[in-house]
Amino acid sequence: MSGAGAVGAAAQVALVAAGAPVLVGAMRQVRARLEGRAGADVLQPWRDLRKLLRKEAIAPDGTGPLFRLAPLVLAGSALVIAAVIPIATTASPLDGAADLFAVAALLALGTVALALAGLDTGTAFGGMGASREMTVMALVEPTILVSIFALSVPVGSTNLGAIVTSTLHEPQRAASPASVLAAVALAVVAIAETGRIPVDNPSTHLELTMVHEAMVLEYAGPDLALVEWASAMRLTILLGLVANLFAPWGIAGASLAMLPVALIAFAAKVAVLGGALAAGEVFMAKLRMFRVPELLAGSFVLALLAVAASYFLVGP
Repeated sequence: MSGAGAVGAAAQVALVAAGAPVLVGAMRQVRARLEGRAGADVLQPWRDLRKLLRKEAIAPDGTGPLFRLAPLVLAGSALVIAAVIPIATTASPLDGAADLFAVAALLALGTVALALAGLDTGTAFGGMGASREMTVMALVEPTILVSIFALSVPVGSTNLGAIVTSTLHEPQRAASPASVLAAVALAVVAIAETGRIPVDNPSTHLELTMVHEAMVLEYAGPDLALVEWASAMRLTILLGLVANLFAPWGIAGASLAMLPVALIAFAAKVAVLGGALAAGEVFMAKLRMFRVPELLAGSFVLALLAVAASYFLVGP
């Protein structure tokens, strides 16, 4: 384990933890400007979290330990993923754990924990949101696995660091048909996994359209702050995965001197993707719930085509 790798992993976690609420604030600012509003400051999400942390934590009657543990599991899994995946360096001491299947399992762990907490409340909204979230997850997780697996075929490894390093050494792979198909599929499921339009609307409180919000309606105070913070980190992580898997330029290896440049490059790429996502949401409407599986099934087909293209164009 190198000292540079350990510093890089710690810097990744710090960047995601501190920058995720800022990303959410910047995306809200983009939406506000495009809609002709002034909008809140980009640091407003941090102020909201600080306000929530000062309030009393309240648990509904009848809920068990699962309700209180779910925010911790959601935030903890997001922090582990931030330390594992190649955000700013490919020399992390946890690089061996940066396997495609392990990362997908950690993403699913946080989702399942929050869904179980929604069921634990015993409310109609919580159960409805959990049911919808499980429907989305059942289609999202296989697409994440298959789309990134398409990138791993030429590399011969499902390790995310190895995939990123291979793309750095052979930049032409980023423009291959397999990479383009996988990028579109992964972008769609990243939107679904983070509960953005057109799959979900993070700003809605209408019972007929809520998915993520329906599961967290009963949370308050520090628990709600933890859920909102973890959701922002998952958004940052998934946008960062899309950026670094298909455009990894700027990422540092074992060089400590290149780490600040890598962190700035990651922040810039995620900011661009977040701004594009926020701008797209202004011109899109939320899909009806029964149309969401059609969209996600289409992304899964694109991921399968990416795998087929990887084998046909590159060979075993």
